[in-house]
Amino acid sequence: MITDFLLKFATKGNTDFSDNVVRGKVGYLAGIVGIIVNLILFIIKLTIGIIVSSIAVLADAFNNLSDAASSIITIVGFKLSSLPPDKEHPYGHGRIEYLSALIVAFMVMLVGFQFIKTSINRIMNPQAVVFEWIPFIILLVSILFKVWLSIFNKKLGDKISSSALKATSTDALGDVFTTSVVAISLLASLFTDIPIDGYIGVLVAIAILYAGFNLVKETINPLIGEAPSEELINSIKNGVLSYEYITGVHDLIIHNYGPGRTMASIHAEFPSNVNVMAIHEVIDKAERELSKKLELHLVIHMDPICMDTKEIVEARNEVEKIIKGNTTIKSMHDFRIVGKGDKKNLIFDIVVDGNKLSKDITEEDIKLDISNAIKKNSPQYNCIITIDKEY
Repeated sequence: MITDFLLKFATKGNTDFSDNVVRGKVGYLAGIVGIIVNLILFIIKLTIGIIVSSIAVLADAFNNLSDAASSIITIVGFKLSSLPPDKEHPYGHGRIEYLSALIVAFMVMLVGFQFIKTSINRIMNPQAVVFEWIPFIILLVSILFKVWLSIFNKKLGDKISSSALKATSTDALGDVFTTSVVAISLLASLFTDIPIDGYIGVLVAIAILYAGFNLVKETINPLIGEAPSEELINSIKNGVLSYEYITGVHDLIIHNYGPGRTMASIHAEFPSNVNVMAIHEVIDKAERELSKKLELHLVIHMDPICMDTKEIVEARNEVEKIIKGNTTIKSMHDFRIVGKGDKKNLIFDIVVDGNKLSKDITEEDIKLDISNAIKKNSPQYNCIITIDKEY
């Protein structure tokens, strides 16, 4: 309820979360709330840590301070990523959002390394932890704050498809674990004189490092070019195939230039006897409608396929029969025959499973096997095969 109220207030009721302006407002809201909550928790835990002389509590306090700094970086990241395209960056500045999330991840890991060092020092030089009920209860309340903050960021991240906010949500959930461990260590001091505070501090620091590592992994993947989701791939392919005249699709390429800044291109096959103006109108309509529906920029290349002659049909059927038994090959496209008389070229592309290629199964081996099989039945054909890899 609080989340919905804050969201409505920040966006002034605008629910078009694909709009860059609205995305920016949601990002600022998440950042400001994160700064306020984490600063409050830092002050509370710092005070508790000093009162009870617990390195584990102090480690958790400074983890919250780094989270507040992370929220500031998130705000700056959203501000810079929303800058319009320019001469040097014709596709916008959306990837800055990933860079800001990466900086946050490294800051989280830095805090983790620092407190491993401090906790080991406490293990070597133990000090008694003084348990008090009021600080303990306040720690439990801070756990509730972090649970809410995690849900808050997850909801906003889902609304605007932001990996940065989803990562922040995961980080907050990790803080719930670390603070819970700290609270348990304080409670344990009532029943034992064993100096477990330093060991608990190490556990908290390791949890912080683990959260930071996951954040690095999640934010660096889109920067180096991660594979698009299966859902998006199927949505584009099935969407294009739903239009009149289009009989097949291939060569789908998707580029991510930041959240809400996706470009895709695909080849659409259609019978060559269809009027070029008619199919052009269909392609234009598909580009326009699918770009809007899927919130990306789609470009469709027209690929006329000739299936009019008996020779082409028979040759295509022969090739399909040959490749059917090869589990490495996923599909074939752009099939055509060029030349006359006894010497003709069969030209076509095949899509192979890139994960199955190895030293024993190479692209050249696949081409040679297909060519030899065709030559055996139809010696007049020379195969020109292009390999497309799909992972």
